[in-house]
Amino acid sequence: MFIPKKYGQSKTDRCPFCQRHATAMNSQKVPVCQLHKEEVLDNLRCVCGSYLEIMHGKFGVFFSCMKCGNMNLNKVMEINAIKPRMKHENLSKKSQPKEMTVRSDDPRYFD
Repeated sequence: MFIPKKYGQSKTDRCPFCQRHATAMNSQKVPVCQLHKEEVLDNLRCVCGSYLEIMHGKFGVFFSCMKCGNMNLNKVMEINAIKPRMKHENLSKKSQPKEMTVRSDDPRYFD
């Protein structure tokens, strides 16, 4: 049975850190979401144990192993557990202003 593709379903990039829709590129030119734009993928290993090199091609990002050859991003993400270094939840809580009550007899009233 043939199911026709719908517009926008043929290629959807996912963020390797949180699996949300990727809308930006990081410094390595890997598609990521806006929250993980400053994160980088490093120390990715192949099944054989050697390090993988990030490459860019016509169809997007892929990885190259000296022993095994080329691998796509999905296969590498299955092999390696990726965790972001920054905790964005803590950063968003710190950026919220604290409420301060200043009375008229307080020395900070005139500042």
